[in-house]
Amino acid sequence: MPSRTAGDFMLNIASVLQKLITPLISGPVEPPRNKVTVVGVGQVGMACAVSILLQELADELALVDVMEDKLKGEMLDLQHGSLFFKTPKIVSGKDYSVTANSHIVVVTAGVRQQEGESRLNLVQRNINVFKHIIPQIIKYSPNCILIVVSNPVDVLTYVTWKLSGLPKHRIIGSGTNLDSARFRYLMAERLGVHPSSFNGWILGEHGDSSVPVWSGANIAGVNLQKLNPNIGKDNDRENWKETHKMVVNSAYEVIRLKGYTNWAIGLSVADLTESLIKNLNRVHPISTMVQGMYGISDQVFLSLPCVLNRRGVSSVVNLNLTQDEVSQLKKSADTLWNIQKGLKDL
Repeated sequence: MPSRTAGDFMLNIASVLQKLITPLISGPVEPPRNKVTVVGVGQVGMACAVSILLQELADELALVDVMEDKLKGEMLDLQHGSLFFKTPKIVSGKDYSVTANSHIVVVTAGVRQQEGESRLNLVQRNINVFKHIIPQIIKYSPNCILIVVSNPVDVLTYVTWKLSGLPKHRIIGSGTNLDSARFRYLMAERLGVHPSSFNGWILGEHGDSSVPVWSGANIAGVNLQKLNPNIGKDNDRENWKETHKMVVNSAYEVIRLKGYTNWAIGLSVADLTESLIKNLNRVHPISTMVQGMYGISDQVFLSLPCVLNRRGVSSVVNLNLTQDEVSQLKKSADTLWNIQKGLKDL
């Protein structure tokens, strides 16, 4: 009996397909409408990817990284779970052509800060990474919205804006969306309610100079500052200021315990992606260009409450901040500008 060749096998497969399926539409397949690309398949990138898949936000997910074996392994692992997702296509590649026609591109790639390294030097090294990444993204998805997650996120969002040539409303830094989520969780725990029932914002830098907006903190419209005029101040007997310190130290604590942070930022990025893809006009504290706002004269990106929809950042909410909060916001902007003004090759 003659052995079956590979050609015979392919013909047999084709005949099964032809017997099973009668095509009614011919011609090229339409490009995806809600394609999401994640650049970087480290812990943060994969947490973003899984969160986006589980929330059924994308009709195609693309992964990009320079480490080809890990990249392919992560793609295969997700593809093997396709039965449990509502995303019909998951692809990956080292070449950025795989990202073509993306609506949202999430950038998590970058170098890590070395012990004793200055933030300026870290940013400068990341600029070299971004100078390769950003033009490739724009080449294949010129109409995309970019979400920058890599740290220091506010400065790298500015770098992305400079390198991309895109309008500022299509460049988003994940900013203090996560800081605010941590704040709401910690405050809600202390007050005995669910985090969604506490309304509070962390603005400014995603980092040590972030600004808690105590003047707007409330539950069901009940302003906490009216209940305790000293809330968040040094002379507050209840020491609510400690909650903000815990927010600032949150990432350091998680990194100390498990070596990295990933799940919370992944969920935060999926939260932003949902507002963009579903055109929700929902308000998020994300990093955006703030020049001309609150007396800030420099070109810096920091977090303010922004309305997000399918076009990107459609508007910024003007908060009634106290003079002290405005001063803190300006100080946060100065901290970022002092790093940016020393950057080269932009």
